[in-house]
Order: sequence, then C-alpha cells, then structure tokens
Amino acid sequence: MKFLLTDSGVKNPSIHAALLDLLGKPIEECVALAIPTASYGHPWAKPAGPWRFISGRGGNPMTELGWKSVGVLELTALPSIDRDKWVNWVREADVLLVNGGDALYLAHWMRESGLLDLLPTLGDKVYVGFSAGSMVLTPRIGDDFVGWNPTGGDTALGVVGFSIFPHLDVPDCPENSTAAAEKWAAEIGVPAYATDDQTAIKVVDGVVEVISEGHWLCFNGAA
Repeated sequence: MKFLLTDSGVKNPSIHAALLDLLGKPIEECVALAIPTASYGHPWAKPAGPWRFISGRGGNPMTELGWKSVGVLELTALPSIDRDKWVNWVREADVLLVNGGDALYLAHWMRESGLLDLLPTLGDKVYVGFSAGSMVLTPRIGDDFVGWNPTGGDTALGVVGFSIFPHLDVPDCPENSTAAAEKWAAEIGVPAYATDDQTAIKVVDGVVEVISEGHWLCFNGAA
C-alpha cells in the first residue's frame, strides 16, 4: 500500500500533486472510502465531528476533493458484518481517507476490525491519513498525545518506521510548539517528524518523502 500522511488534509497544490502521483489517475476516476472512526474516541469528541469529515465541511480537505464516489467505512461496525462483504468494499476502492481524532482508539479498531491485517494485501491502493489518521501508523505517538488508552502506553501500529508530532506551531494548537516538539522527540527515541498544516509525508515501498509548503522538523536520524 502507498501512504500519504497529512497533518491537516490535502491543504495545498504540492500535497494535491503528491496524491495524484500516488493514485496514478485523476481524482474524478477514483472511488474513496472515508473512515471517521478516530473522531469518536477523542476526549473532545462530539457527534458533529464525523459528519463534518464525511460531508467535507471540516476545513481539512479529504472527502471533498472531487472523487468519483465516497463511501463510509465505520470500523466499529465491521466485526458485525460478513468479512467477505466489507473486504470486497475495500478492495473495490482506490483510496482510504482516514479521519483524525484519537490515534490509539483508531489503532484499537483497526486491529479489532481486521483492517490492519488487510493493509499489506492492498497493493497499489492509497491510504491518506489526517492527523491521528496518520499518527496511527507510527510505532509510538508519545505520551503528549495519549487520550484513549485503557491498557496504558502509547504504542500505535508500527506500519511506518517513524513517529509524527502534528500541528507544529499552528495557532489553533499553541501547545504544539517547536520547544514541545523537541521535548517530545527526545522522549520518543525513534526517527520522527514534526509537521505543520501545510505538510504531509509520502511513503512508498519504505521510501519516505516530506511534501511541504510550510514548516517541518526531523529528529532522531529521520531523513
């Protein structure tokens, strides 16, 4: 699978171009599945959050990019659905659009639903994450970003080999300062990136490329 791990959606022409390159065809020819699950687990969760993501009214461009069609894949529902049925939905899609919210809640449901086990079999399909939807694929998220964690710890899925500090120096997140990112990176101990809302990380066959029209930092030997 190919990954575009955005901080705040497809915010600028550079990230948009990276998405087109990964898809290999125009957006209007692509079928998308939107995964809103992470937003339900966030400490500040409200029912309007998933609706804004699905309807494209959240200000973080994902579902509103002009896809041929957009369906909803709610991970908490999958264990009660015939597996062959939902697996076929995923295989028929070109791209998964994964909402932000709580990364560890999303990690739990990616495991429980079976989607995590399916990812390595999806070939050239594209995964586009937004905030926690990107962080969920990393080895660790760091204690600063732990919200929902009934079992303790900050371990995520480890699909990629680096961690992500999101919303770097973004006015709406004053706690996510450069100084906070440096402290987070020193504690997390793995290759890591801090990204702002104009930045995304592209990963294809293990090769990492930062796509940015904004501000980002790398730590702990990250390329």
